[in-house]
Formats: sequence, C-alpha cells, structure tokens
Amino acid sequence: MGTRNSVRTLAVLAILALCTISPGAAPEMRTILVSPKGLVHSFWQTVRAGADKAGADFGARTIWKGPALETDIAGQIAIIEDYINKKIDAIVMAACDTKALVPVIQKAVDKGIPVIIFDSGVDSDLPLSFVATNNEAGAYQAGEMLVKLVGGRGDVACIPFVPGAATSILRERGFKAALAKHPGIKLVATQYSQSEVATAMAVTENILTAHPDLAGIFAANEAGSIGAYQALKARGLLGRVKLVGFDASPNEIVMLQSGGIQALVVQNPYAMGYLGVKAALDALNGKKVERRIDTGVTLVTMDNFSDPKVQRLLYPLGK
Repeated sequence: MGTRNSVRTLAVLAILALCTISPGAAPEMRTILVSPKGLVHSFWQTVRAGADKAGADFGARTIWKGPALETDIAGQIAIIEDYINKKIDAIVMAACDTKALVPVIQKAVDKGIPVIIFDSGVDSDLPLSFVATNNEAGAYQAGEMLVKLVGGRGDVACIPFVPGAATSILRERGFKAALAKHPGIKLVATQYSQSEVATAMAVTENILTAHPDLAGIFAANEAGSIGAYQALKARGLLGRVKLVGFDASPNEIVMLQSGGIQALVVQNPYAMGYLGVKAALDALNGKKVERRIDTGVTLVTMDNFSDPKVQRLLYPLGK
C-alpha cells in the first residue's frame, strides 16, 4: 500500500510540475529576414538599427542581409530565395526593382511567409504593407525649394539613382511635377548616379560641361548628393549652383552646414526598420496590418536645422 501511494504521489507531482512549467515556457522566437536593397550608405545602417530595436522590443530575431549594391537585383533575389528555403518566419525588404522581385515575393507568399516592404516598393499587391516615405511628395518639396533657390528662372538638372527602382522613379516624378508649374525653369538634364558617389560626380561633371549656365541640381539620394557636391566643389561652384539633396547621412549634414548643399529632404529610416519589423510580427500574430505606413518626410535647411524635432531626425542614433 505504501509503495502504491508513493507511486501515486510521484505521478501527481510530475503532473503538477508540467502544469507549472508549461504556461511559463518561452514561446518560440520568430526569425525575420530584413533585406535592404544595398549596404553601402548610412541610410541602410539606420534602418538596421530600427529593425534590431524592434526585434529586441518584441522578442524576435532579425537577420540583416541584402546585396552590397542597389543595382544587384539578382543578388537580392538569391538572398530572398535562400531564406524562403530556410523557412524564415517573415520577410521585411526594400526591393531593388519594382518588377523583378515580384516572382520571389510570390514564392514567399505561397509558402505562407508574410512579406512587408519598406522604402522601395514593387508593382504588386502581394506585400501586406508598405512602410515608407511619400517619395513623390518629398521630391515635389525638393523641386519647389530648388525653384525658390534659383529665383524662379534658369536651367536645372535632376540626378535620380537606379532606373527601375521605385524610390528613384517616384522622386524623379515628384521633382518634375513641381517644375511643371514654373515656366521660367527648364529641366536640361536627367542622368542616373547608379547609387554610386563616383558615378554621381562623373554625371554632374558631364552636365556642367554641357550646360555651363546651370542654376541648380536635385540629387535624389545620398550618393547623388555627395557626388554632385564633390563635382561642384572641384569646379569652384559651391553655392553658385544650388543643390538640393535627399537623405541625411553625416557627410550630407556637414555639406548642408557648410553651405554647399542648400536643402535636404530627410526621411526617417529608423522608423522604417522599426515599423517594418513590428508589422511583420503583427501579421504573424494575426493582428491587422495597415496597407500603407507613412514614415514622414521633412525638408531641412539651415533655417530649421536647430529645431529639436529636426535634430532627432538628423541624428536618430545620437551624435
């Protein structure tokens, strides 16, 4: 009898132990691929910081992997396919190309993997959400500012970055829409930087040679802004040829402060990374995800540079 009671007691204790442990057991950690369309520019590192913070806040593991160059469409496709095969829980990505990435996104969706797009979109409704700047509106503001800077008259140029990339297309479109309202302004050149500083410098040199009376330039991303600045500096044209850039890398901020760049269209890449990962986790947890999450855009000049809100945008990770 005593033996049987001992066995029963041990069985009850085992059941109680299981009941005690199970409710408190840590849920399986979700793993999310965050794939930028490039790794070179400081913009992407700020996105990464936001994504990593969201992972830490919500108990997920983020894997940061993208092509080195924004023109490496095949490289990004290979990365996405690799992680689909590894059965990643969710994908958060900025697409190198609006069309070429759609088939691989379809593969992810077919496998039940939610896809969130940030910064640069695709021509598809497959992604659950698009977390980004209103690029067209931001570039429109850039156009209006450049018109103001050149006094409403003169020849200007546009330096987008990668043909086929959604952000480049939208920024070029927004800039040209602003110019269309001003008959005194003539757009004399549109040349692509390929998101490389050296290429941006070379195309700016070409534009300046072909149009010696150029009044202003809109450079549509970090590499374009820095390359255009360097070309103007080499020719002694800083300040004379007005330059409006996009993004706010440390180098661009210094160029703004020095007067070589007159205005910057500033995004919020930290919010893109953070809200992109949060949206992916919400989708995995069965929560509603907004189709469009606007992370905002701010036109920064030295007139509003010291505003505390602007400072937080310019230095999201601290000075």
